[in-house]
Amino acid sequence: MRSLIQIPLLLLAMLLIGAVGVHLLTGQPHLDSLYQAVVLLTTVGSREPQPLTTGTKIFVILYLTGGLGVFTFTAFQFGQILVSGDLKRLMEKRRMNRAIDQLSDHFIICGYGRMGATLCDYLQRRQQPFVIVDENAGLMTEEMKADHWLFVEGDATQDEVLKQAGIERARGLTTVLPTDADNLYVVLSARLLAPDLQIVARGSDDRAAEKMLRAGATRVINPLSSGAIRMARFMLSPSIENFVEVSEAHGVEWEIADVQVPEHSPLVGQKISETPLRDFGIILLGVCKASGDTHFPPPADLVIENGDSLFAFGKSDRMNAFPMLLDGIESVSSVE
Repeated sequence: MRSLIQIPLLLLAMLLIGAVGVHLLTGQPHLDSLYQAVVLLTTVGSREPQPLTTGTKIFVILYLTGGLGVFTFTAFQFGQILVSGDLKRLMEKRRMNRAIDQLSDHFIICGYGRMGATLCDYLQRRQQPFVIVDENAGLMTEEMKADHWLFVEGDATQDEVLKQAGIERARGLTTVLPTDADNLYVVLSARLLAPDLQIVARGSDDRAAEKMLRAGATRVINPLSSGAIRMARFMLSPSIENFVEVSEAHGVEWEIADVQVPEHSPLVGQKISETPLRDFGIILLGVCKASGDTHFPPPADLVIENGDSLFAFGKSDRMNAFPMLLDGIESVSSVE
């Protein structure tokens, strides 16, 4: 990329040197001097600058020699760009930037380490759009490119990088950078750029988690404590955990989601027993009213109202279509 900028600057410098030299030696007007410089540099000239004094001859010799050197350097740089793949990477970067500019309601993953890779694989299996932000562009493999993964090279703590990843249009952001300080800075920057964004951060201890929550994180996860809790669940309820693992191994993936009921939803005013949710393959685990009242589990005669938060459980494909069902876009028959 730097070479592509240096080459035109170098050519422009040679033209300016030639124009100034011809003007000082021959006294020709500036435009005529620039014309003579272009003619000399491109070696298509039919005559030399007049008057052709000894100084002018020496200048023309040096100028043409320098022009030949610039041409050789330019050809070498272009060849190096083509051989090294810099031009291909530049085109791929532009393609990614255009694709990211068209994204909305996507997820941003800050940090592509072990946790970041797991998060991306999870979103990929559920066909959710996401953008990876990391300083190491070498992490982008050919397999990731073939799957059309989107990658932004840069420091996730910088506002410009988050804007490039489309944070204003994003649905959520997860930061799993190596240090708590970096994650805290990302949380603070993301919250200032997108006040309503869902932000999930990784924290190593309770003190870091408290600071991230104050900085604007929606949720802070400690991988060690979360892993310990899951191990405890294995010990207490091995059959349930085995059921989940076996289901995922056979391609049946389950989701728990929290979706808010919009005002125009056809489910507004209906009792839970009257809704097509069970026919759609969705089980309601709980309902949180706009007033703050919670129902876990919700009674069958509970009326769904505008602004209710529905906590639902079902297969991944059904949960992905759940928001469209609430909007009235999706129907039960269209999924069957």
